[in-house]
Amino acid sequence: MKKFFKIFLWCLLGLVFLGTLFFLWNNSRTPETFYDTVKAENGSIERTTVLTGKIEPRDEIAIKPQISGIISEIMVEAGDNVNEGDVIARIKVIPDAQQLSSAQNRVTVAEIDLKDAQAKYERDKELYGKKVVSREEFETSEKTYNRAIEELESARDAFNIVREGVSKYNAKESNTLVRATITGLVLDVPVKVGSSVIQANTMNDGTTVATIADMNKLIFKGKVDETEVGLLRVGMPMDISIGAMPDLHPLATIEYISPKGDDSGGANTFEIKAALVLDSAEGLRAGYSANANVVLERAQNVVTVPESVISFEGDSTFVYLRTDSIPQAVFERRAVTTGLSDGIKIEVKNGIDSTAVLRGAQKK
Repeated sequence: MKKFFKIFLWCLLGLVFLGTLFFLWNNSRTPETFYDTVKAENGSIERTTVLTGKIEPRDEIAIKPQISGIISEIMVEAGDNVNEGDVIARIKVIPDAQQLSSAQNRVTVAEIDLKDAQAKYERDKELYGKKVVSREEFETSEKTYNRAIEELESARDAFNIVREGVSKYNAKESNTLVRATITGLVLDVPVKVGSSVIQANTMNDGTTVATIADMNKLIFKGKVDETEVGLLRVGMPMDISIGAMPDLHPLATIEYISPKGDDSGGANTFEIKAALVLDSAEGLRAGYSANANVVLERAQNVVTVPESVISFEGDSTFVYLRTDSIPQAVFERRAVTTGLSDGIKIEVKNGIDSTAVLRGAQKK
């Protein structure tokens, strides 16, 4: 029994020893590596960028009053369409005490002058009838009398304008009526009935009664990074996508690139404007967020390969070209010159042609 146990123990140790030798030998072998292959092909590559911005009216007009006062009536609200000349609000004039006093004083002086001119006219008229004064003197007093009448009417009208803002001669064009200066859509009415408004002058910009814009003339306004602004040109086309209207993709044409950058947001960016090409602006609203897709560079009918097969070493680029496939693919390192890339595919200018088969990712 002991002899059997010894034989079994030696056999077991022998098997362990042989197993260890086989394990070490197997691990020391260099494993075969297999790769996927990628075929080069003729195609086109575009380098694009996406700009963020907003849809805005080309012309957004702030309507301001011609006199100061209090809003007594508002005829429109945001979203209404108006024509040039339509009344959008009415202002009740709060007269300036100094101007009112000056206008009243002018009326008083005009009344005194008229009484004096009337008395002289009536006296000269009577004397002229008796052949006491000449016709020339009578006509002079008559002219003076008529001028005094006109001056009184003018003074009273000026007083009425200061007090009420309305002239009896052009009541329809009264300064108390705030009118639309363009035909378009009312975007905003920032005042309410009872609000005080101030006319524009050299001291302030005046109160905005309403904002109107022609929604048939829209632009895309966005920002572009300084690294890409040099690739943009006036006249380049853009494809616009609007988040609020995913089915609408209007085209646009760049018409303005700012010559000065803005680094207020941290990065140095340049403002651009592009005119939208629309058959109809129905549904579009001012201020919609939008993205613009711009083709910066394009290469057509060139040899392209996936960028992942390119090896970069300093300023040099290489690919591994398949030279044999039996029993396993053999690859040759080949220097190439690359061109335009879109982040997925890259242009190969020389070194291989469109029939080349290249080494891709390692198979697992």
